[in-house]
Amino acid sequence: MIGAGVVGLASAAALLERGHDVVCLDRLGPMAERSTGTSRIFRLAHGSAALVDLARQARAGWARWSEAAGRPLIRDVGCLISGAVTLEWTACMRKAGAPFEVVGPDWPELGLPVRRAPDVLLHDTTGGAIETVNAGTYLVGRLGEALRVAAVYALEQRGSGARVHTPDGPFDADAVLIAAGAGTSPLAAQVGIYTPTVLQHHVRFTFATSRGGPLRSWIDETPGVPSTYQHMAGPGRWTVGGLFGNATVAWEVGRDEAVRTSREAVVDYVREHLDGVEPTVLDELYCTTMAELGDGFHLRRNGPFTAVYGDNLFKFAPLLGDLLATAVTEGTDDAVDYL
Repeated sequence: MIGAGVVGLASAAALLERGHDVVCLDRLGPMAERSTGTSRIFRLAHGSAALVDLARQARAGWARWSEAAGRPLIRDVGCLISGAVTLEWTACMRKAGAPFEVVGPDWPELGLPVRRAPDVLLHDTTGGAIETVNAGTYLVGRLGEALRVAAVYALEQRGSGARVHTPDGPFDADAVLIAAGAGTSPLAAQVGIYTPTVLQHHVRFTFATSRGGPLRSWIDETPGVPSTYQHMAGPGRWTVGGLFGNATVAWEVGRDEAVRTSREAVVDYVREHLDGVEPTVLDELYCTTMAELGDGFHLRRNGPFTAVYGDNLFKFAPLLGDLLATAVTEGTDDAVDYL
């Protein structure tokens, strides 16, 4: 197992649960890159009924993890969706038979720190916010000594198995799962697996809020307003991520410029459109993402090697762990897409 983000940890835990010997390697340690931070949005709502159903299966997995961890790993505050995707996502929720309601700006339970709410919102009643630190603690505890901090710099096939090269020397394995985020592509390419190579910058910002009580998670793509995702990152802390175009976040722009431009746009948005949120950045969380992937996830396989890639994967982690454990041990098609 290469990668100890939430997907790698979930997959390693599922393999251990099935009785397999597992080594999970990460150059920085668990939950250190794409999976870092205190929270993520959970939602059933997606642009396809198939993804809605997969998210519902993942939600059941989060319930099992919460019971095993002895604490809720998702805050059940609901998730609101507004703007250009609302009608499409509502239709997909209806087709999948998922629970939802359509509400207006005067809904007394809106729970958004906004000056003027959108005219129509999809309320994903099963949505909320994932407690990522607690989820990571739970998964790391399940792995125990199977988790190691080590870089992987080369892979090769040896007979029907694999050889993994690390600074401490090579070791052999029956199969290798590559779940290394931005590091997946260069490693997978060494063993004949293509995954997208175009990266972009992304950063989200956390602000202080005076709004009391639980606030709902929110995805807003209203025309004329910057597209954002927003949720509570903890008591009195409101997180806003902007969904910007290529001119702002392309890899060639450079990290510093992408962060600066994103920060300016998000702070301006907070100042102009939010209520009870102080437009001063308390914290920022940077990561690299794969360009133009959107929701969904993809498996690619060649011999003993399986690679997984996608975007917005955290919410699918319990399901992905089981799917990837099966793919590694029982095989799957060379290419499988969950969209």
